[in-house]
Amino acid sequence: MGMASEILEFAMLFAFGFSWPFAIVRTYRAKRVDGKSPQFMFIVIFGYLCGIAAHLVEGTKLWLCIVYLIDIALVSTDLALYFHYSRKNREHPNDRRTCAGDPIHEATD
Repeated sequence: MGMASEILEFAMLFAFGFSWPFAIVRTYRAKRVDGKSPQFMFIVIFGYLCGIAAHLVEGTKLWLCIVYLIDIALVSTDLALYFHYSRKNREHPNDRRTCAGDPIHEATD
């Protein structure tokens, strides 16, 4: 039973972690954060930290903490991009360089 739960937890963490690089690349290319929620990302990080804490308290499946940490690093990267580009977009709302890849802005050229 223990090995099955480890594999399933790893699969869940892998699936969640697999999606973050796509979000990071999209944010980086678009240089826009419209529709992103930093609150959601903080909640996800909190959930991952709770998962790590559970394994540390139990003293079992500690190798899964590495996967949790990788996922936290990915979400944190997207969160850092959120704050970077939201600040840039606020400071320069009409700057086309902050709108690269945005089809609405490209259509008005």
